[in-house]
Amino acid sequence: MPWGFWYDHVKTYWQEREQRNILYMFYEDMKENPRREVERIMRYLDLSLYDDVISRIVELTSFKQMKETPMANYSSVPVFDQSISTYMRKGQVSDWQNHFTSEQSAEFDEDYKKKMNHVYIPFKTQL
Repeated sequence: MPWGFWYDHVKTYWQEREQRNILYMFYEDMKENPRREVERIMRYLDLSLYDDVISRIVELTSFKQMKETPMANYSSVPVFDQSISTYMRKGQVSDWQNHFTSEQSAEFDEDYKKKMNHVYIPFKTQL
């Protein structure tokens, strides 16, 4: 990654979430219950919104809607070569299981244990 290793990036923000003004969110939680996560953001920002506004936010921030929005899917920005891969793929939790072999999965798990050995981040791998 241009800003460094994924492990360092994730670990640093996770460790500093209590000392700094950081709200750490998980994609799986957003997929599982988007309304709950929007309300969580509202609490974090000390906001109060009408129920219909919250519903509209949930609708506009759905994976399906964002995948169709050029500013969200980066199709209007020449950052990614969309002919190779779109920025937003399927929006499915655990899709990595369809691409990793069991050997690759084991190799990743081992690497993760080594590099994240003193940090527990409650990642979900399934819903």
